[in-house]
Amino acid sequence: MDFFDTNFGIFLIIVGQCLLVTVLLLVSLAFLLVLDRKVWGAVQLRRSVNVVGPFGLFQSFADFIKFALKEIVVPGGADKAVFFLAPLMSFVLATIAWAAIPFSAGEDSVWVIANVNVGILYIFAISSLEVYGVIMGGWASNSKYPFLGGLRSAAQMISYEVSIGLIIVGVLISTGSLNLTDIVMAQSGSYGFFSWYWLPHLPMVVLFFVSALAETNRPPFDLPEAESELVAGYQVEYSSTPYLLFMVGEYMAIVLMCALISLLFFGGWLSPIPGLPDGILWFILKILFFFFLFAMVKAIVPRYRYDQLMRLGWKVFLPMSLGWVVIVAAFAQYGVPGYARW
Repeated sequence: MDFFDTNFGIFLIIVGQCLLVTVLLLVSLAFLLVLDRKVWGAVQLRRSVNVVGPFGLFQSFADFIKFALKEIVVPGGADKAVFFLAPLMSFVLATIAWAAIPFSAGEDSVWVIANVNVGILYIFAISSLEVYGVIMGGWASNSKYPFLGGLRSAAQMISYEVSIGLIIVGVLISTGSLNLTDIVMAQSGSYGFFSWYWLPHLPMVVLFFVSALAETNRPPFDLPEAESELVAGYQVEYSSTPYLLFMVGEYMAIVLMCALISLLFFGGWLSPIPGLPDGILWFILKILFFFFLFAMVKAIVPRYRYDQLMRLGWKVFLPMSLGWVVIVAAFAQYGVPGYARW
């Protein structure tokens, strides 16, 4: 019997896959953060990062060393166990959500750690748990500003998870499967770019993108971390490595949303041009494009007030996404092309 056919061999393969995906994600986040800052600098007509490494590419690694060497300051009245568990929880949950993300697929194999049949449900469940890290971080600091920031962030994330879930339901009705690989393959067709779900689900693409901004506390919905209102929100008392874990978890959740938009509406690893081979390169390019849009929104869109944020989520996005589920279900029932692939 081959060693890799044994239980221990299979375990080693899974651990190796997890480590590979985690390391590649962390390294890519370092350069994506530089891209983020470069976009802000270009929009604001300033130089941005340009000192550490060529074109400032190693600035994120210098920041990492700074965070790792700084002193960890813990407030005197803080609950130390929860204080340190909160950033670790945010980082771990943001990382394990990638276990069900397929990066590419061939005729006989799928590039994914766990190709589960309920992959989209798994990711949605993990992303829902991330709010607990925010609440724990705000409560454990034993200070009013972090506590208020944690509550605001929790209310915001829960509000926009509802619309995200209903938008995903529309895609699932069109596909007839909860498996992310099946969702991507359902978008394959002879028309390339026009065979993807962005066209039949066009209104929901915009809603999903805006909801993803609110779900990840990105501008213009970064109210829990608004400097003018709550200093830095739930993480105001954090420094050094715990603060870094919060930031890495937040950026990993942002990239996850970019990956979900690519998989659900833009064909994942499928080629936009008929005749060109599919592959992971297309998936990476799509993630980069949507991350660029995230950065552009932060640079050019003014911040919302909190009452505007909640009104948009409950009075606009929720009715629209719920109505769209009904419309898609009716179209799928009558076999309208683009809405019924099963």
